Amino acid sequence: MLFNGRNFISIAKPAGTSKQLLRQFWYGTPAQMNVHLKGRDFLTLQNYTADELKYLLWMASDLKQRIKHKGEYLPLMQGKSLAMIFEKRSTRTRLSAETGFALLGGHPSFLTTQDIHLGTNESLTDTARVLSSMTNAILARVYNHNDLDLMAKEATIPIINGLSNLYHPLQILADYLTLQEHYGGLKGLTMAWIGDGNNVLQSFMESAAKLGMHLRIATPRGFEPDLRITKISEQNSKEYGTKLLLTTDPLEAADSANVLVTDTWISMGQEEEKKERVKAFQGYQITMQTAKSAASNWTFLHCLPRKPEEVDDEVFYSPRSLVFQEAENRKWTIMAVMVSLLTDYSPQLRKPTF
Repeated sequence: MLFNGRNFISIAKPAGTSKQLLRQFWYGTPAQMNVHLKGRDFLTLQNYTADELKYLLWMASDLKQRIKHKGEYLPLMQGKSLAMIFEKRSTRTRLSAETGFALLGGHPSFLTTQDIHLGTNESLTDTARVLSSMTNAILARVYNHNDLDLMAKEATIPIINGLSNLYHPLQILADYLTLQEHYGGLKGLTMAWIGDGNNVLQSFMESAAKLGMHLRIATPRGFEPDLRITKISEQNSKEYGTKLLLTTDPLEAADSANVLVTDTWISMGQEEEKKERVKAFQGYQITMQTAKSAASNWTFLHCLPRKPEEVDDEVFYSPRSLVFQEAENRKWTIMAVMVSLLTDYSPQLRKPTF
């Protein structure tokens, strides 16, 4: 009995039919990339090669095409469960993971610190070991990235970073998929980051050069990205032949950029710093005046939630803004990560040009 995308059908197995041929019947021709992600953790994009990042984007495109556009049902997570640990509230991460895993036939379990003994009455080590015996993967949205590292060390199932103080890798995959869809490729694009040197930026810095993208970064003094990650970004740019600029001038960063990107200036846990931060970021709001310095085909990204001081309405709601397509793509990229880490499924869609 096999599933053909809509119905379960019975087929006779011809004499000599190999498991590989049956696998192709179900999953299509195996991907022509030497990428094997099953069983891996997804903590930071630094741990993923250029080919692996492209594979995840290819997988996301494949799932979006088959499920959204063709209306196929792919129960790739049937019989599997996902533990979703959230120390920080979320709209897009929670909905994309919960609905995406369920759409694939799996069972997601949403857990907050009010639901389980996370690091309070039970150590992270014990929690990771218990969840490993009951679920197939853990997606955790945490304050401290070290907690993810500890869970990855103690768990026997994949750990997925839903956000930490250092990185937000799932968001960056959604951004890359959005740009891939809009521009038809990523190589050669110039991204201008104007804002805080935060976890979203640091995930860009670990990965953009691997995809052939140039990065221009403007942050106020005192709000620069982590120096260790800056050094990694410089090494990546040198290795992949891309350009990296760090400045305090938003217009210098925006100069000839294809993509203008920003994020919240005040992340969860930084509320007491609001007055100081708003003052420090004066002049960093993205407006049409900023866009005049950008390339003629400029677009705008923001991972949301957005506040008007970060980007004005004229840019945020303009036809150049890809923020809502970007938000939807969180679902397809997180599904791609889960499918890649938990199954042997290979994309059927023709590999995009990156």
